[in-house]
Amino acid sequence: MNIYLKNDEKGVLEFGKNNKVQAAILEQFVPRFVNGGTLLYLGDTDKKETFVDKETLKQLGIPLDQHSKLPDVVIYDTTRNWLFLIEAVTSHGPLSPKRIVELEEFLKNCKVGKVYVTAFPDMNEFKKHSTNIAWETHVWIEEFQDHMIHFNGDKFVGPR
Repeated sequence: MNIYLKNDEKGVLEFGKNNKVQAAILEQFVPRFVNGGTLLYLGDTDKKETFVDKETLKQLGIPLDQHSKLPDVVIYDTTRNWLFLIEAVTSHGPLSPKRIVELEEFLKNCKVGKVYVTAFPDMNEFKKHSTNIAWETHVWIEEFQDHMIHFNGDKFVGPR
């Protein structure tokens, strides 16, 4: 499936449930919640890396030699100086407390605000994983594109 990556550059994601959610993140989530955000990383279940903006990742203090630790989609919101770290879930788990600790360690030199989002294709998939979602993170369900679920108490979308 063709997707737009950066500056109208086209990319290709193999067909598959997880990649379908990733395409929805770029086509539906980003315009709604990170309008004007810049794609820095897009993984593919098969190829692992479909798109990597190595220069910007390096400028932000994100290690370039460990892409397997990055979530499926990384978007940089230059206006708010926030990094959206988005995990697409169709079979593997969400951004769990353990995964957040790993990401915080991995991103310790990245000084921008981090917004953690787990994306699901539908409510049924969300229900399967809902007990393992970390607090202080957010959930987006493709089936309900205009809404997010906030696993926090003090604020809505924002960095930790």
